[in-house]
Amino acid sequence: MKVGILQFFGWRDRSVPLNSVYETALERFVIMDQAGYDAVWLAEHHFSSFSVCPSVHMMGTMAAARTKRLRIGTAVSLAPFYNPLRLAEEVALLDVLSGGRVNWGAGRGFERSEFAAFGIQGEESAPRFHETVDIVLKAWTNQRLSHQGKYFQYENVEVLPKPFQTPHPPVWMAASSNPAIDWAASQGHSILMDPHASRADLIRKRRHYAAKLVEAGHSDEGRTIPMARLIAVDETEEKARAVAKRVAEWTIASYVGQKGNVRQGPPRDFGGKDPVDFYLEDVMIHGTAESVADQIRSFAGEIGMTYLMAAPMSGRSFRLLTDKVLPRIGG
Repeated sequence: MKVGILQFFGWRDRSVPLNSVYETALERFVIMDQAGYDAVWLAEHHFSSFSVCPSVHMMGTMAAARTKRLRIGTAVSLAPFYNPLRLAEEVALLDVLSGGRVNWGAGRGFERSEFAAFGIQGEESAPRFHETVDIVLKAWTNQRLSHQGKYFQYENVEVLPKPFQTPHPPVWMAASSNPAIDWAASQGHSILMDPHASRADLIRKRRHYAAKLVEAGHSDEGRTIPMARLIAVDETEEKARAVAKRVAEWTIASYVGQKGNVRQGPPRDFGGKDPVDFYLEDVMIHGTAESVADQIRSFAGEIGMTYLMAAPMSGRSFRLLTDKVLPRIGG
């Protein structure tokens, strides 16, 4: 099993200097590079202390400069907020500077507060996303680009640099809803599966995606589908659950349930449960190193997971995940 880290840049305590959030993450990338992780996946968010990283490409350059083998993933580049040519340039430049270590994940985004601040109508988010992805891939693979679309028009533009990897970096689309999964499958794109879905929902979506791929004439064979999970590891089950509960409460308050941060799609129902209980019981993996390793293996067997995108909930969780869990699951 491949294991990567989904890196958020949460600024939970604003009395802490913001630069320490970035320095801690960069130190973590060096450890990951040495410990055998496959990739770090950088989360892009805007206008929220839930994760203070508005440019995953700039952060990716810093990560690449401090590592030698670790792959640099974007989870995700929020494509509707970019001019497609600028996005193609930035990701290609990161791929060149990293020596071909980029994993490109692209997503639509779902917070109306972000779209409002950037002046983009919510109903435009999906078609803008689809058109932007199409243009980026054309810019990477064609010597010159011409495009006449609904939102963007270009004529005979040479987009430089081209990516180091040929024909382009491996590509994934963030897909947390059925329409997003259906579109990705129709285009033959692999998908990234989100950290907020319940385990049962993740299994359902993975099976739905596989069926839609076949329906569209594409193969599911040999695909790498990273699945993101929030993980808390500590010396005892009680300590790990306490860490997980604090993070669940903060996640609900600062991101999932905050006023103004409203999803584009239907509101979350949390399976009819209290939101914190939903995260603790249905979403997060928490426990001792042995327990967490067992939960990961069980989940992998149930869904056929071959790539875990872990989001550790504390520095201690990350150290225990690295030192004790990773060797047990064969990462």
